[in-house]
Amino acid sequence: MKVCGVTDIGCHRKDNQDSYDARQLERDIGLLVVCDGMGGAKAGSVASSVAAETFIAAVEAAAAEGIPQDWHHRERLLSDACRQANEKVYRLSQERSEYEGMGTTLVGALVQPGAACLVHVGDSRGYVLENNSIHRATVDHSLVQLLVDRGEITPAQARVHPQKNLITRALGVDSQVECDVTWLEPSAGSRLLLCSDGLTNVLEDETILELSGREEEPERFCRTLLELTLERGAPDNVTVVLAQL
Repeated sequence: MKVCGVTDIGCHRKDNQDSYDARQLERDIGLLVVCDGMGGAKAGSVASSVAAETFIAAVEAAAAEGIPQDWHHRERLLSDACRQANEKVYRLSQERSEYEGMGTTLVGALVQPGAACLVHVGDSRGYVLENNSIHRATVDHSLVQLLVDRGEITPAQARVHPQKNLITRALGVDSQVECDVTWLEPSAGSRLLLCSDGLTNVLEDETILELSGREEEPERFCRTLLELTLERGAPDNVTVVLAQL
């Protein structure tokens, strides 16, 4: 397994409010997280960095004696880490006036060949690329996703909707948060991609898949995704994290 990631401020933002981490806990187990902060420039970056750091630390502490093999225990491990990150960001927002109202998305994963557990809050996404196909593994907690689910707009219309950036669930906004957990069974040679909406608001799934087929080297694939997003204007911060199985 190989893990890697990149982030960039984009073409129009003054600050990068995205944060990420990608590391190997054991030889064949990767731990990944992407957070996209919101709030004032400083508050948004604080929310995302605190959430990512707390999430990683919580998973590592819980797994100090070994990663649990049981799916239920892995699910609880990630859910607990997400809740700890929520509590930390929320507490900071209550203690310091300059952080009031801050929050962040979070998408994180424990991944190994044949088994991946994802947890997410907000509209940062997880994808699996395998067998010349791309599958979105997360469902956005966003207004436009609700409209798509109700059949009021199409996915294509959602991409250009004026309220596409409104999320219905965020980490750190309330004292408690509901996180979604997804189980996957990725095949050997597949790729697990986590990203902020700065990527997916610019590149369509088909483009991501095409670039994956063109770039065999994981770091180069991440860099190519970033470079194309920047070439196309990158109105937001862009973050890409990858686990190559």
